[in-house]
Amino acid sequence: MTAERIKGGGCGGLCTEGLGFDFTMAFQPIVDVASGRPWAHEALVRGLDGQGAGWVLGQVTEANRYAFDQACRVKAIELAAWLGMSQQADTRLSINFLPNAVYQPEACIRATLAAARRTGFPPERIIFEVTENERVVDGAHLKAIFTEYKRQGFHTAIDDFGSGYSGLNLLAEFQPDIIKLDMELTRAIDTDRARRSIVGAILTVCRDLGITPVAEGIETPGEAKALRDLGITLMQGYLFARPAVERLVSPAMDFEPAVA
Repeated sequence: MTAERIKGGGCGGLCTEGLGFDFTMAFQPIVDVASGRPWAHEALVRGLDGQGAGWVLGQVTEANRYAFDQACRVKAIELAAWLGMSQQADTRLSINFLPNAVYQPEACIRATLAAARRTGFPPERIIFEVTENERVVDGAHLKAIFTEYKRQGFHTAIDDFGSGYSGLNLLAEFQPDIIKLDMELTRAIDTDRARRSIVGAILTVCRDLGITPVAEGIETPGEAKALRDLGITLMQGYLFARPAVERLVSPAMDFEPAVA
């Protein structure tokens, strides 16, 4: 599949030409280490000529933030469906969104729902991630977004948990379905007692609140084993797979999966 093939493809009037730049998506799996299979694929923005996410996000301004956020959702769903993800039972699509671009949750979700219907992608298998590093101007507004998305059948996630502006304060305001532990918490966790203790405490909170934890940035078998021993079975990182532009990749397993 080429970028030219999907450019503006069925985006319901949300074509990227109005942004002044175009982009595509790479996909990186979130792995269930108990089975060795992808539990989800996260859609990550990339430039058409191989530029990274930083280059793409550097083109986003206050003037085009809303259009970019909407185009990202549609493009991620269309690409995922074209690649056959909707045919993979129980595999989810995770999409990053910009909460400050959402002026009204009910209105701003319409294009997403339309794209899901048009492509046959089940809405209940879509996850919306908000990163802690996106400064939330209005916490009540973000809570309203997550509440509406849950009502529509989507799943919600806080990305990069443990970094950024909010930390546990953000979690106290609303409880998403998923939190993704930032790599600064998981890096070298197999040799760092303090990190294991902190992550263990976060996992206790997750169990109490019914939140599913995902560990990000996993690069070594030692990190994966330490996290598995703590009870985390969903992981993402270069140990398993790097992001692949316009492709779904199967994860590599450099250690034996946990016994289910």
